Amino acid sequence: MPREIISLHLGQCGNQIGLEFWKQLIQEHGISPEGILEDYATDGTDRKDVFFYQADDNHYVPRAILMDLEPRVVSGIQTSQYSKLFNPENMFVSEHGGGAGNNWARGFIQGEAVSEKVFDIIDREADGSDSLEGFVLCHSISGGTGSGMGSFILEHLSDRFPKKLVQTYSVFPNLNEQGDVVVQPYNSLLTLRRLTQNADSVVVLDNTGLSRIAQERQGIANPTISDWNKLVSTVMSTSTATLRYPGYMNNDLVGLVASLVPTPRLHFLMTGYTPLTNSEQTTSRVQKTTVLDVMRRLLQPKNMMVSPPRHGIGALNHCYISILNIIQGEVDPTQVHKSLQRIRERKVASFIPWGPASIQVALSGRSPYIQTSHRVSGLMLANHTSIASLFAKTLQDYDKLRKRGAYLHEFKNESIFKDDLTEMDESREVVQELVEEYCASTKEDYLSWGEKGGSSSSGSGAAAAAV
Repeated sequence: MPREIISLHLGQCGNQIGLEFWKQLIQEHGISPEGILEDYATDGTDRKDVFFYQADDNHYVPRAILMDLEPRVVSGIQTSQYSKLFNPENMFVSEHGGGAGNNWARGFIQGEAVSEKVFDIIDREADGSDSLEGFVLCHSISGGTGSGMGSFILEHLSDRFPKKLVQTYSVFPNLNEQGDVVVQPYNSLLTLRRLTQNADSVVVLDNTGLSRIAQERQGIANPTISDWNKLVSTVMSTSTATLRYPGYMNNDLVGLVASLVPTPRLHFLMTGYTPLTNSEQTTSRVQKTTVLDVMRRLLQPKNMMVSPPRHGIGALNHCYISILNIIQGEVDPTQVHKSLQRIRERKVASFIPWGPASIQVALSGRSPYIQTSHRVSGLMLANHTSIASLFAKTLQDYDKLRKRGAYLHEFKNESIFKDDLTEMDESREVVQELVEEYCASTKEDYLSWGEKGGSSSSGSGAAAAAV
């Protein structure tokens, strides 16, 4: 029996990524934009039920809920060629319609105000599932709706569905540039607290990495948000391929996550994908795709969709905690074994000293309805300690603003910050502890780290030096 997954798309970024993801899924399963199964796809052995259900007229409907506090993106989907694909009752736009103004506090408070309507939709969708496995949430952490309302929903999802897995695809801002959202460091920090405490697994995608890959690997001189969203949808569809084209292992989300997350808080994952091509290119840059070539390329930092520094300051060397490669295509299991042996011999990847140094591999089928020039393709889901550098940079940017008291009036106008800024202080402490734990995990004595009181938060600004 398939284990169903409900997708929640929040805010402008979450809904744009979501639309690209569903476009990819209906192509892979031979479903038309109206939800009708194409004639050529009637004999498929894929599991459509994980992400779709069949309506009374037999057309396929995504198990998706689209939510926003302002109507522009959802209205665009409602008037597109995909308008008949989604259940209109699963599209929620706030009656207020003014959005969250890129303010986490406003998004959180408005999320609370509409929570009854939103959770009615989520409960109805959950009740319609035979064997619900969990939720996948798509959002950005730097704006208002994806961060603020996303934080509220994350908190209450884990309360209402304590035994269901919650995985997020979280888009981080470009930390190398000053963004349009001046309060971005506040929004990011407050959301990171919820991602640490209320999610089981977080797939981190940052605009810095996405932009670099679009330029360097796909040859797109000036990548647009649409190009980034297509990259994210590729990661999402491939990471769920083993659920939709089941093999003998990794057939459910819990199995995928369990192999990657050793301890509760170390659940932030990086991704890499190869071969990457631009649909406008007539020839691919990758001429040969053996299993070994694909697995080697997946370990190259230039193929990662996150751009934190790979090595820390001083003696701290970052390393892999766990790796899962999802390989699709014409693959002989003996090739996988030989490739893993070669990679181990050459010590291409360094692992934590307190756990097994192993790369896990899941072989997955792929859609027979999409033509590809590559014999083999692969996605890497990796838990790497250098992700802490991304969080440390968020702390650094937050501390700069907080020290000057910049833009705090925008938050103090909301009830959650009316009396004091305890929420921000507590969030900073949680993220600081997360950075410290990732750094501690590079050492041999990590398993006894918590007993030594290593999780105590250090002073403001210490995070940057830690990594």
